Amino acid sequence: MSEALKREAAARAVAEITSGMKVGLGTGSTARHFVELLGERVAAGLDIVGVPTSEVTARQARECGIPLSDLDTLERLDITVDGADELDADLNLIKGGGGALLREKIVAAASGAMIVIADGSKVVDTLGRFPLPIEVNRFGLGATRRAIADIMAAHSAEGALKLREAAAGEAFQTDGGHLILDAFFGRISRPEALSAELLDIPGVVQHGLFLKMCRKAYVATPNGVETLLKGN
Repeated sequence: MSEALKREAAARAVAEITSGMKVGLGTGSTARHFVELLGERVAAGLDIVGVPTSEVTARQARECGIPLSDLDTLERLDITVDGADELDADLNLIKGGGGALLREKIVAAASGAMIVIADGSKVVDTLGRFPLPIEVNRFGLGATRRAIADIMAAHSAEGALKLREAAAGEAFQTDGGHLILDAFFGRISRPEALSAELLDIPGVVQHGLFLKMCRKAYVATPNGVETLLKGN
């Protein structure tokens, strides 16, 4: 998918931001376009404050001149705009391919609305083709991994469970100092049940299933940007 189309999808979301808003700033390739375009509007006089979902996004937002705050200072956000690794017809999502899922979910949950911007390849009939990121504590990793593997087997997962590695081959570390296990399901037929079962494991910090959180998606396709609404 061309960067121009991703940027057009991001522009649709930027058009929904008005002065006085408190805005969650997503992480990822499409969200970078959103932050850049939002920075242009701030430079032109738009009065907003942003809460970034990762250190990477925080650095970009500062470079773009976007005023930043945090959820210790702000009680509630008006909107969060973020990308997705997968989204289905009900606008349920898999997120976390970039490793920022915990902060992304905290920020989205503190927002009055969540808008996703993505390219058309991310739209699926059933979640699970993209590996599900599961953020875990370093302590007790072996026990946590075995418990997740048992749940995967119960949900008829088609693939393996892998510890995510950074570019140099060492274990990938999130902004919160945790590790990520990528679970290859192939198909997730009962996402709500899976979500609850994973969160019952003591070593699981959070996972990348974002269920019933997104209300609108701008999807870049070869034919232009399509708008998907919750319930449509």
